[in-house]
Amino acid sequence: MKLRHEYKIFLNYSDYLTVRSRLRAVIPHDSHVGETGEYKIRSLYFDNIYNKALYEKISGVSIREKFRIRCYNNNYDFIKLEKKSKINGMCNKVSERVTKDEVRRIIHGDIEWMLNSDRQLVSELYVKMKIEQLRPKVIVDYIREPFVYSAGNVRITLDRDVRTSINSIDMLNPNVPTVLAEGKTIILEVKYDNYKPAMISDIVMVQDRLVSAFSKYVACRKFG
Repeated sequence: MKLRHEYKIFLNYSDYLTVRSRLRAVIPHDSHVGETGEYKIRSLYFDNIYNKALYEKISGVSIREKFRIRCYNNNYDFIKLEKKSKINGMCNKVSERVTKDEVRRIIHGDIEWMLNSDRQLVSELYVKMKIEQLRPKVIVDYIREPFVYSAGNVRITLDRDVRTSINSIDMLNPNVPTVLAEGKTIILEVKYDNYKPAMISDIVMVQDRLVSAFSKYVACRKFG
């Protein structure tokens, strides 16, 4: 399992403008962004009836995992099932493509087809849905501006406008009503492999801002 470093910092709007300006001057955007340099992310997170993923995150359990289904810019022709693992502060993510029809079936509780899938992650989710009673729990939307720096395999993202649905898990509905989950909060995330170039530290440095354990999933679960 390949593990990466990851940390997050809360930014106010002034910090955001400063850091974004520095990043745009030096670091290229991810190749998947459009003309604006941003894209919309929608994720459907899973949890069980005991809210295991929620409380493990809040309690800071050192070894934990979350499953989610993710799409970009409301494009349902490209959807991924992902499992994100956290091990002693390091992170790992694995993913598999799933289809719009498969996502619809999972949302409606039709999961028996998953058992014999040739995609290992799909079969693993089936087992967790059977044994741990994982179910789709909440939609998390936000706007992301991503930057990539090849040295150290560094990925820097600026996430804003974190929103969630209320009483709906229909991630395939682009018009599902959502509400703002975290005010005007902007989250800077930095991910890298074995080392982080000093230049990156200089670019993302902001005065009196501490590393945060912020979770978009936790923020959105306040609504259900």
